[in-house]
Amino acid sequence: MPKDAAVEEFARLVRTLKARDGRSYEALGRRLNVSGSTLHRYCSGATVPEEFAVVDRLAVLCGADEEQRGELEAAWARADRTRRPPVPEWSTEPKEGAQRRPAGPAPAPAAPEPVPEPEPVPEPEPRPAPEPDHAGGPEPELVHARVPGLPSGRRWRRWGWVAVVGGALAVVGAMTLGAVLLPGKARERAAAPPPPPPPLTWTVASHLWTNGCDHTYLVERTPPPPPEAADARRWAEAQGAVHGGETLVRVSVQGKGAAAVVLQALHVRVVERGAPLPWAGYRMDEGCGGAVTPRRFAVDLDRPRPVARALDGYDASGAEGRTLPAVSFPYAVSLTEPEELLVSAATAGCDCRWYLELEWSSEGRRGTVRIGDEEGEPFRTSGAKGRPVHGYDSEGRAWITGEESGQGG
Repeated sequence: MPKDAAVEEFARLVRTLKARDGRSYEALGRRLNVSGSTLHRYCSGATVPEEFAVVDRLAVLCGADEEQRGELEAAWARADRTRRPPVPEWSTEPKEGAQRRPAGPAPAPAAPEPVPEPEPVPEPEPRPAPEPDHAGGPEPELVHARVPGLPSGRRWRRWGWVAVVGGALAVVGAMTLGAVLLPGKARERAAAPPPPPPPLTWTVASHLWTNGCDHTYLVERTPPPPPEAADARRWAEAQGAVHGGETLVRVSVQGKGAAAVVLQALHVRVVERGAPLPWAGYRMDEGCGGAVTPRRFAVDLDRPRPVARALDGYDASGAEGRTLPAVSFPYAVSLTEPEELLVSAATAGCDCRWYLELEWSSEGRRGTVRIGDEEGEPFRTSGAKGRPVHGYDSEGRAWITGEESGQGG
């Protein structure tokens, strides 16, 4: 198989797995411990991974069976061979244009050049014999003879300096290599201390319905009958459903101790935008009335920089009911005084993936926590304008179009 064809076949199989899962490059990359841009290069054929393990984890994550994983591994092996240089083949045949050696016995090796005799070393002048010691015989005389071929004293001194400098460099190199390669307390002391953990905790519910009964999901294929509100998350995940037009999120925040934690601000971060999904909408109910929860925030995801805007609430517990004015940040929470934030994020013109970021301060410390859905992934909301909308006919036990059910698009 040609080089480009092998790489493209491997990239096509990776793209098929990614399309089957439906998540973004960033979301899948976090599950595979690679960046979203790296996963995109695998899908486009710009890069072939060094090891098969990363794409094998992608196959398992996307529900591939053993046969599909085997096909993927074979395609990876073919694509991997294309980036390795070919091994040269050794041949005894002379290359074109090279002179052939005439037949016959090999020529005798050339005789080595004569090595010049070392210069004669002058004999040291005789030294007078030392006076005999009264306690014994004469002391032995120290004779310094020069061995031929060894450097003189001046050259020995020069080579001595080279040895000293080389030894110092070796010590510095060993210390540097030890600091890089050897795990231990030296590197731990050099590492920056981790940021302190936040003094608060939170839970998320992202499959809420307005007043507990009204919501629209976008689904690629006709789904089974709508679930009860309590089973909405399980039903939506099984169908691959996406919130249509609006996502309602409830965040319950609570301190970890008696000290108050002040919630300073709530931000919205859109991490990915795309065209609205071309899927039909399915309404969970015809709509109903009820009380609106206080501490409510509205987010327009179509704005370049969405903000969480506080809304008025309504208390229906009394005979006549009363309006609850919107309360802006900051709020204070503790272990015994939790707080609930209800965020309604809407869009008409994008398939948006987004997070909430909650700023906090407590006892002289500050920080920000990122809040995603129940799995820690970004929330996802897609515009439903212009899409066919279906309602469920409980008597006929079938989905009918919005026009037949009297619902708008």
